[in-house]
Amino acid sequence: MPSDITVNGRNYRWMDRPLVVVCVDGSQYEYITAAVTAAAAPFLGRLLAGAGTSFTADCVMPSFTNPNNLSIVTGVPPSVHGICGNYFFDPERGEEVMMNDPRLLRVGTILAAFSAAGAKVAVITAKDKLRKLLGHRMKGICFSSEKADQVTLAENGMENVLERVGMPVPSVYSAELSKFVFVAGVKLMERERPDLMYLSTTDYIQHKAAPGTPAANEFYAMIDRNLARLEELGATIVLTADHGMNAKHGADGQPNVIYLQDTLDGWLGQHKARVILPITDPYVVHHGALGSFALVYLSAPDDQRTVAQRIAALPGIESVMMRAEAAAHFELPSDRIGDLVVVSRLDTVIGTSRDRHDLSGLDVPLRSHGGTSEQKVPLLVNRSVNKQPALRRWRNFDAFDLGLNLVTRAS
Repeated sequence: MPSDITVNGRNYRWMDRPLVVVCVDGSQYEYITAAVTAAAAPFLGRLLAGAGTSFTADCVMPSFTNPNNLSIVTGVPPSVHGICGNYFFDPERGEEVMMNDPRLLRVGTILAAFSAAGAKVAVITAKDKLRKLLGHRMKGICFSSEKADQVTLAENGMENVLERVGMPVPSVYSAELSKFVFVAGVKLMERERPDLMYLSTTDYIQHKAAPGTPAANEFYAMIDRNLARLEELGATIVLTADHGMNAKHGADGQPNVIYLQDTLDGWLGQHKARVILPITDPYVVHHGALGSFALVYLSAPDDQRTVAQRIAALPGIESVMMRAEAAAHFELPSDRIGDLVVVSRLDTVIGTSRDRHDLSGLDVPLRSHGGTSEQKVPLLVNRSVNKQPALRRWRNFDAFDLGLNLVTRAS
């Protein structure tokens, strides 16, 4: 076997069998255990019963898609890799931009390092916003369900994806977008047999359906069938999530929203503060760009502590931290966050101005994420683990360490 690989200060052993790391967007144990109880997920049930190994892990903050997927594939927190949201205020450009450009990534990925060492690597992601970040400097197969009809050998490392998978291009607002990821992953394992594969889904179902509901159980049954097939094909499977998901509404079904830009404009006057919502991405129909984490930029530095105290007193706010404190506490890059970092409570979300959020697409009561309330995620592996450090705080970005270094190896 080739020698071990060191990436971002962590050492990884070369795989002895194919490794598949799965990030189920928006997942948490409640979804898995409910599906197992309903007899919809027998494979996952066997893992929880002892055929595999299960841990509870913390995702990184903010509990959004981009920071966590990049933490998983780099093995380090956002303070190191630099991706601290789906969206941020870029001081170099002086504008608010999507955080999906590889130029913003400050370190290399585990995927790129193994591919450079000769491993066959494949990445399949549901949304195309992640593809270029996950595939940065990686040799191999890398494509999204969303743009599966545009896949080419030159750009993505393979072609004829729709024909190979046997599915049409799914709607970006559907469970089929994630199903395509799993079916494609199984097809690749059957034919190309990559050494290392990363599968990343979308949280459309989790935004729509609570754990134990028919839609959620059906979704996890689909995941279960495909995971079982990957195990039949001899893969080590590590399953985790980028974040959890919680109800963010009152008894009347209406969202519990703090419109923070409106509030600050009322306190300070226009153009004295800028609120950035890092949950923002091109796919906002199912959450209205409302999450439990916000950044505040203030034009008058002397106002910071006073404003922080006033925000902290608002009903529904969990914490408000100054830049340096938040960077240290949440392991964030200090140059890419606001003067203040605001986190809301489990049942509350933060918006900018009321007129900037289109909630017409919310056909069910709001479920969202972003705060510390959504940090607990599953970390499962379909093998026994022969090294379990005492008192270890497991993180979702320990997934590759678990799958490559800690599982019992093939005899």
